[in-house]
Amino acid sequence: MIVNAMEFREFEDCRAFINLLDDRDFVIKYKHILDTKFEELVKWFLCSYMGIRTRQVPPMDSYKRRVNLLSLYLLVAMDGGYQTVTTENTWPAIAKDMGFNYEDGDYMRATYAAYLDVLEYYYNFNHVQQNMQDKKMVLDEGTSSGLHQEGLKNTGTVNNAETGNQSAVEMESVVLFAGVDDDDWSKGKRRKRFNFNYAKWAMDGANRSVMDQARKHNLV
Repeated sequence: MIVNAMEFREFEDCRAFINLLDDRDFVIKYKHILDTKFEELVKWFLCSYMGIRTRQVPPMDSYKRRVNLLSLYLLVAMDGGYQTVTTENTWPAIAKDMGFNYEDGDYMRATYAAYLDVLEYYYNFNHVQQNMQDKKMVLDEGTSSGLHQEGLKNTGTVNNAETGNQSAVEMESVVLFAGVDDDDWSKGKRRKRFNFNYAKWAMDGANRSVMDQARKHNLV
């Protein structure tokens, strides 16, 4: 009910929704509801926030196959983000996980770049700004409290430790997609570099083998 009631009128609303995606159990349980709401988020961000009205939401390929934007967002996050997926050449694997073909890897990359990459940038930028504001508030409160220098040092040490622990937790809580086991979810494992040429060669070989077997069967 909370998700259904959410409306997107400023970017802070988008940030609040994206923060919900850190909860694995929540995403799995309400994936079908989150799919629709995430499309609303992307449409508001592109049309109202960025002024881009030429992109269809949800995107569809030339065969009228619909791209699930939330699944794409989660899968890319699971593999380390746009830059890492591009560097490691795992877009074909992303496409396959999305229900498309390996050959659609470039289409998935272009779709992510057109719909989600800028959203991710603004989210990360907004997150950094919020952290800076929080730290400034802590410093201001510390200055006005009139604590002794030693007390300030001890407080600073504790705050640094907490900040480090929080950063470690944020690094480990990479958004993952349903179907990944608990160990992979916790550790945030990434795929190995995807060899698309080898995969295509293997698939072609398997297809030839099936055809050869079918011919032999027909001859008998």
